[in-house]
Amino acid sequence: MKFHPRRTITALLPPLAAGLALTALPAQTAQAASTLTNGGFESDGTGAAVPAGWSEYGDTGASYTEAGGHGGSYRLSHYSASAYKVETYQYLSGLANGNYTLTAWVRSGGGQKAAYMALKNCGGAEQRTDLPVSSSGWIRIVTPVKVSNNQCTISVNSDANAGNWINVDDLTFTPGTTGTSIHGADISSLAKSEAKGGVYRTGPGTAGDALPILTSYGMNYARLKVWVNPADGFNDKAHVLAMAKRVKAQGMKLLVDFHYSDTWADPGAQKKPAAWSGHTYSQLKTDVYTHTYDVLNALKAQGTTADMVQVGNEINGGMLWSEGSTDNWTQLAGLLNSGYSAVKAVNPSTLVALHLAKGGDKAGTEWWFDNAVAQGVKFDVIGLSYYGYWHGALSDFQTTLDDAAARYGKPVFVAETAYPFRLDSDDALTNQIDTTGELVPGYPATVAGQTKWMNDVTSIVEAVPNGRGLGVFYWEATWTAVPGNGWDPADAGSGNGWENQALFGYDDKALSSMTWFSHR
Repeated sequence: MKFHPRRTITALLPPLAAGLALTALPAQTAQAASTLTNGGFESDGTGAAVPAGWSEYGDTGASYTEAGGHGGSYRLSHYSASAYKVETYQYLSGLANGNYTLTAWVRSGGGQKAAYMALKNCGGAEQRTDLPVSSSGWIRIVTPVKVSNNQCTISVNSDANAGNWINVDDLTFTPGTTGTSIHGADISSLAKSEAKGGVYRTGPGTAGDALPILTSYGMNYARLKVWVNPADGFNDKAHVLAMAKRVKAQGMKLLVDFHYSDTWADPGAQKKPAAWSGHTYSQLKTDVYTHTYDVLNALKAQGTTADMVQVGNEINGGMLWSEGSTDNWTQLAGLLNSGYSAVKAVNPSTLVALHLAKGGDKAGTEWWFDNAVAQGVKFDVIGLSYYGYWHGALSDFQTTLDDAAARYGKPVFVAETAYPFRLDSDDALTNQIDTTGELVPGYPATVAGQTKWMNDVTSIVEAVPNGRGLGVFYWEATWTAVPGNGWDPADAGSGNGWENQALFGYDDKALSSMTWFSHR
């Protein structure tokens, strides 16, 4: 079902010349107030060229109200059959100085040069939040600002090509602030890449250490997986210890991701380490405790204590199959609590996260965590993998994230997400995402598309109510195509199907999409 707006009024103000800059505002209207007026666009019904309480600037014919609201019956729409630039804005005066947050429900068909909410003339720098591309489901976004001059202008902006559209509704402007604390990336591939000759460069092309390059863009949290006895010797305890020193030297925090396996653990595979095969359930509980404690205590001993720990990786079906399968929740709970106890024994303030894939699956996430809570599983934080080309629409992701935070009263974060900046391969192995048909509509496989994806996912995490959205980890920032650093630790000739989703290009240069690390 398409949601392209329909023009429902016969006479609109004549549009100004296309291309008019929106930098200058006309004289403020007499409608200035200390509270937001008509934030739901319900005052006028369908077809208001200038909604009550609002003003317009630019190609004003492209801004109007129509039926089909988020909460009530009507919404604001920007649309024109020809290219347009328009701003719908409201000036507030008499505000008490302090922190405020603009909340808005939005939809967009995408394709614009720019489509965003803005707070400006508030006494400091203008604050913006881009509209995610969502042609069906509504998405809630937030924009925080500090008012220091008793006034602020709330602005809805489109710089659009012919036929582009947005819907905006149910705006509120309330005291408080928002932001995200985790702007992270998984860099588990880095040590092996370097050992096999991998090179990393700054944007201009100077070769250097990948970690300072990432830090310079704002990365503040590194995620490292740990396998028990991997076939290639990497991603083991020794390599995690060595990389942790480098991570902490950059001032970053550290998330340690325990797979409890010798190889990849995910919803389709949770194979026990070879050294634990044949162990009883009771022995496995001890194995989990001993392994977790051993790695974390060694990190603490060298002055690089883990800030967060995942007890298991994408454990939708449980872990350490078959003993720890979700077919036996009592045993799975015992294994998870064994890991939790080990983490807290090393450092009580280290956060324990439980991590599921399928970040757009609200029902599946509820089923899993309802069972975990019923079994007395202990945890501090909920982590979800969310890949838009596999895990549902952005609106479904928001619903799942918001529900998890509220239902279990825990902070939430994205443990993994990514997006391609191109589709072709840099090695002989076909990439996991390599056709336009696999992409998320509105997000092209370009550096700009990758950047927008990351900013929009982070904006959705920022909008989780009550400040429970912690942030996002990118997967996998440094996994470029380097011979010998393929996906299979047991096969040196295996390729990399993910290099088109790294944050370094095929020329080894840092991609400008790293700017997402500087998201609020």
